[in-house]
Amino acid sequence: MDRADIPLNALRVFEVAMRQGSFTKAAEELRVTQAAVSHQIARLEDRLGVALFLRASAGLVATDEGRLLYPVLEQGFDDVARALSRITGRRDVAQLKIGVNTTFALGWLMPRLAAFEHAHPEIDLRISTNNNRVDILREGLDMAVRFGNGGWTGNDTAPLVAAPLSPLCAPSLALRLCEPADLAQTVLLRSYRSAEWPSWFEAAGVPCLPVTGPVLDSSIALAQLAVEGAGVALLPVAMFGRQIADGRLTQPFGTVVTAGRYYLTWPSDRPQTQAMTSFRRWLIAECNRNF
Repeated sequence: MDRADIPLNALRVFEVAMRQGSFTKAAEELRVTQAAVSHQIARLEDRLGVALFLRASAGLVATDEGRLLYPVLEQGFDDVARALSRITGRRDVAQLKIGVNTTFALGWLMPRLAAFEHAHPEIDLRISTNNNRVDILREGLDMAVRFGNGGWTGNDTAPLVAAPLSPLCAPSLALRLCEPADLAQTVLLRSYRSAEWPSWFEAAGVPCLPVTGPVLDSSIALAQLAVEGAGVALLPVAMFGRQIADGRLTQPFGTVVTAGRYYLTWPSDRPQTQAMTSFRRWLIAECNRNF
């Protein structure tokens, strides 16, 4: 391609739209109108002869061509920004945006972030939490910490830590629980992963009791209900060490069951930046040291 004919402004608009996952948010970042963003994207699509986005009811969906182009542009614009920072004498700071499962964030990661920031002042770390449902590209993230079995299509993964589940409840409620069958006397709080309680009862060697408690999509919310005495929650014990240590929660039975583990994930087709590599190495080392 003739470099003189590269549509740099349109490419910049495309990169921001991909990162933001929205023409409206892209317009806000670029301080232009949404119509201007749409015009630049249409111009680029016409220039390339391919569609870069599909407009769906759920929002923007990148085409295969758009996904191919985005990481190249992102890396290129980052390289240009770093070069300009060195030329102007400004400190070279790389922004790194990580989406983190809320349970992992509050239960383990947040108290350790100061250590990462001290070790890597060149990285501006931005954390956003989620309930384990995350789209890295659509949300403009670089990486994400997820709980599951590691099978996320289009993503590379690095295993972090197993998180065995066991019943947790308020100490006052635990006084009535001498054996797993006693769980029939209380409410069993449920996550959206319906197989967890049956798996735990199987591991405990007793028939599965009826599980009819409320369903929540957050372990943090389940833990809060358990603290308030609303029932027994099946939770990753390692993520609630503080609540157990200060007596708000207790583990009435030693039986645990593994339903998955936490992983660090990132798009397979995205080149690893130095900031991503530094965070990955630090996070894996910290998990190995603490679990």
